[in-house]
Amino acid sequence: MTRTALVTGSAGFIGFHLCQRLLAEGWQVIGLDAMTDYYEVSLKERRQAMLLQSPGFTAVNERIETPGVLHDLMDAHRPEAVIHLAAQAGVRYSIENPESYVEANLVGTFRLLEAMRAFPPKHSLLASTSSAYGANTEMPYAETMRADHQMSFYAATKKANEAMAHSYAHLYDLPTTMFRFFTVYGPWGRPDMALFKFTKAIFEDQPIDVYNHGDMCRDFTYVADLVDGIVRLIEAVPGDEPVEGDSLSPVAPFRVVNIGNSNSVRLLDFIEAIEAATGREAQKNFMDMQPGDVPATWADASLLQSLTQYKPQTPVNEGVAEFVAWYRDYYRV
Repeated sequence: MTRTALVTGSAGFIGFHLCQRLLAEGWQVIGLDAMTDYYEVSLKERRQAMLLQSPGFTAVNERIETPGVLHDLMDAHRPEAVIHLAAQAGVRYSIENPESYVEANLVGTFRLLEAMRAFPPKHSLLASTSSAYGANTEMPYAETMRADHQMSFYAATKKANEAMAHSYAHLYDLPTTMFRFFTVYGPWGRPDMALFKFTKAIFEDQPIDVYNHGDMCRDFTYVADLVDGIVRLIEAVPGDEPVEGDSLSPVAPFRVVNIGNSNSVRLLDFIEAIEAATGREAQKNFMDMQPGDVPATWADASLLQSLTQYKPQTPVNEGVAEFVAWYRDYYRV
């Protein structure tokens, strides 16, 4: 029997890779994407065109916050799994245009929760972010830590999504997993992210802006590792029995799971990996820390391993080389 999944944000960076993986495993995939112009739409159109080459993929180009859209999709397709990736992304843009985050991240997620209340899937998996840990300085970040001091409005909307989803899981018995991911990178990545911007600048002989004078660390997670974690979590439906170190709610079929590489990498080492892959040296413009940013992220991914027997492990130099090879090919550099 064919399994059906609804993926929101299907033409996005992560959504595209996830849909490809699900289709390869024989799922029918309903992909919902608004094709917004937050970054170049041609990149989203190319990803969607590739997905449409599979007979198992159905594309729906609508906004998640539009009343009725998600309700009608859930009614028509009754998906077994819902993976919610659609969101207004980006820490810095949330400082300039916070209202777009209210519409997509808060209202849009509410529309999804209401649609799932009407037509419950076996498991819903909603994207959160490592930014939810905010001002926490104790690392690595574990899901059982308090996460109360978000430092950007983007992070605040994602933490709100966690609270919203928990209440629906409790009230309507909706099995829900929130996954917090950590600085995802790889081929087909977003142009607003550091790897893309740095690679583009290096090839164009332009300087790169290095914030906090390079004194930053990130738990860089290769996109294929993230997708592997998400797909495995589909089968790890929250129930009554916790595992060691679990974040399972005491009052709902709900848990939070980190998906990260469990390895915090210095920003300057990340830049060195890009230089090695491009064969060029970057011109570095050292700058102060940006508002809303955090100096370091580092995931404790032991809960993911307990639930799925899987641990992300792609080394940064390998993942960066894969991205640079894709960039050269796509932009004919």
